[in-house]
Amino acid sequence: MAKLYFNYSTMNAGKSTILLQAAHNYRERGMETYLLTARLDDRVGQGRIGSRIGIGADADMFEVDSDLFAMVKAQQAIEDFVCILIDEAQFLSEAQVWQLARVVDDLKIPVMAYGLRVDFLGKLFPGSAALLALADEMREIRTICHCGKKATMVVRQDETGNTLTAGEQVQIGGNEAYVSLCRRHWREAVGD
Repeated sequence: MAKLYFNYSTMNAGKSTILLQAAHNYRERGMETYLLTARLDDRVGQGRIGSRIGIGADADMFEVDSDLFAMVKAQQAIEDFVCILIDEAQFLSEAQVWQLARVVDDLKIPVMAYGLRVDFLGKLFPGSAALLALADEMREIRTICHCGKKATMVVRQDETGNTLTAGEQVQIGGNEAYVSLCRRHWREAVGD
């Protein structure tokens, strides 16, 4: 039975690594997957999903106005695949999450989305909010704070390591800009 899955975490928890491992596992068993990632995140190159540990794979890209149902139908006409794996799912729109739900319900193709739950201000991303509302199954991918507790929040830092408490929700970056923290240490970092 096809389902919509949301695998979420903070920065640097290994979401992309787990996605790439899942794609590898399917291929190893002779089954193809359809990989998608957000066009605006090009840290490892356009149309590429990459992990901090050095593995990667090519992927089709979506933008905020992409019709994902139509993209899946078009790809389905070209190749046979058994599931869809989406990286950077926090950048999906609410409408796109509904389109993915249609893929699951109408086309009977499982969709596994991987992304951040909250931004550096502790606010849900639109795509994450919609996935939390619509996903059939959710899984938290855990990482830890410097204190050893589970990290559930992330702070954005400037180039000198100062915590930022204002700015655009989306700023592409990695270890140079973001640090995952437990809620208590996040509150301390943002001055709460």
